[in-house]
Amino acid sequence: MSLFPSLLRQSLAARNFTHCTTQLSGLISTKLATLRFHSSGSLVPDVKLLVDGKLVSSKASSWIDVVNPATQEIVGRVPEITQSEFDDAVTSAATAFPKWRDTPITTRMRVMFKLQELIRAHKNELAMAVTLEQGKTLADAHGDVFRGLEVVEQACGMAQYQMGDIMENVSSGIDTFSLRQPLGVCAGVCPFNFPAMVPLWMFPLCVTAGNTMLLKPSEKTPGAAMLLAQLALEAGLPPGVLNVVHGSREVVNYICDHPTIRAVSVVGSDQAGRHIYTRAGGNGKRVQANMGAKNHAVVMPDAAPQATANALVGAAFGAAGQRCMAISTVVFVGGSEALLAPLSQQAAKLKVGPGMDPESDIGPMISKDALLRAEGIVQRSIDSGAECILDGRGVKVPGYAEGIFMGPTILSSVNSKMDCYTEEVFAPVLSCLKVDTLDEAISTINQNPYGNGTAIFTRSGATARHFQTNVDAGQIGINVPIPVPLPFFSFTGSRGSFLGDCNFYGQSGVSFYTQTKTVTSSWKLSDAEDGARIEGLHGVGTK
Repeated sequence: MSLFPSLLRQSLAARNFTHCTTQLSGLISTKLATLRFHSSGSLVPDVKLLVDGKLVSSKASSWIDVVNPATQEIVGRVPEITQSEFDDAVTSAATAFPKWRDTPITTRMRVMFKLQELIRAHKNELAMAVTLEQGKTLADAHGDVFRGLEVVEQACGMAQYQMGDIMENVSSGIDTFSLRQPLGVCAGVCPFNFPAMVPLWMFPLCVTAGNTMLLKPSEKTPGAAMLLAQLALEAGLPPGVLNVVHGSREVVNYICDHPTIRAVSVVGSDQAGRHIYTRAGGNGKRVQANMGAKNHAVVMPDAAPQATANALVGAAFGAAGQRCMAISTVVFVGGSEALLAPLSQQAAKLKVGPGMDPESDIGPMISKDALLRAEGIVQRSIDSGAECILDGRGVKVPGYAEGIFMGPTILSSVNSKMDCYTEEVFAPVLSCLKVDTLDEAISTINQNPYGNGTAIFTRSGATARHFQTNVDAGQIGINVPIPVPLPFFSFTGSRGSFLGDCNFYGQSGVSFYTQTKTVTSSWKLSDAEDGARIEGLHGVGTK
């Protein structure tokens, strides 16, 4: 499948993404997929399940094609896991939990140290797997891997995050202390747009805290997650601690409904996030759900022109706009709209092409449906009065006639009622609004239902401080377009962008995967007989 280095190297050289071997050469001796003939006549690999430390061929009757968005070639098939196969995965995780929970935390952390070493050693294979299935450029794919690796590094220091608290003598001879203990079996549901990063947001913290996990990669981009799971096994993760299941809506419902699963992490669309939050939450499970976004960048008249234009171009059009922290809206304050012309000129220079081409700046979108949806939103907004000053629709890439490409698109004269503003476009589309004052810009952002992130570009500290104090978004950048925090902190999207109580990674992420147990104990010397040893210590120190 797409996750094998030998296949990836052949694909890169020959632009042939299907008729290749499926052996993960030099890394894992076991095949991660079984070759079968597709209905199209091509020989394509069926992706396997990972259950109890073994790669298992599914007996599913329904399969989902994994498609390279740059070529529309089928690079694999993902099974719609059966109920019995899913139950086997849960049983494996539940059986592994007691022993893994009791494994010393230093041992669990050493597995993460080894995992981060292996990820670094195989970062190129991981990045190519991401690009082949998801389409983003190799540079973006390497960033995908690296940002996930940072959470693995956090997991290497789990002990300090999982410490409890103690207060002695809360009453005479009575102490109270709290323990932060693992939950049990957890599950993670991943999106298509970050095939490496989001799985690494989930399973390293989950298992290092002492839990076991079922991971469901996106059915569109399973390769990187499968390779990461194999690396985790090689790093020393015992069988059953991490299981990988595949499918679409039905397996998500299995996760939501299974009584053994205690908590569910999900990153995805509004529809997916709300469904899982409601259904899993209704079954008594913890849920953390990162969902949609509409991230605004406020440009003040004193913003540094070139630096701001560079930042906006990268934040709006990188990864073809298919990321939850992409800047999709610019709010120009006062006379700052003069920046629109150089912004458009810079965006027009970006090269659209296959992600494997090192000269490409923007890769393809994930599917034809996603492209048609984005183009429809752009057209409806134009029909409503928006001005299209840079139109990336219908872009053609030589040699990739079947590719799903959309170039940078900039709409000006946008208002808050247009589709390009009210919907998350999830494409390389930037909507531009104008307001007179900073407070109007803040009001615009605060009236939008989403709260993932926002940014301001200014040279005034007072302006920046007023903005950060009054804007209602979870992550704020000051002259930083995509303010995603490192794992020393947490990913703190809010309002319509997040459902749950504990955010991803950082201390909040550890809190999600653990429960607090408070113990109050009484050990009073007066309770012991005069001259007798305290019960439980008989014989100690007598020789």
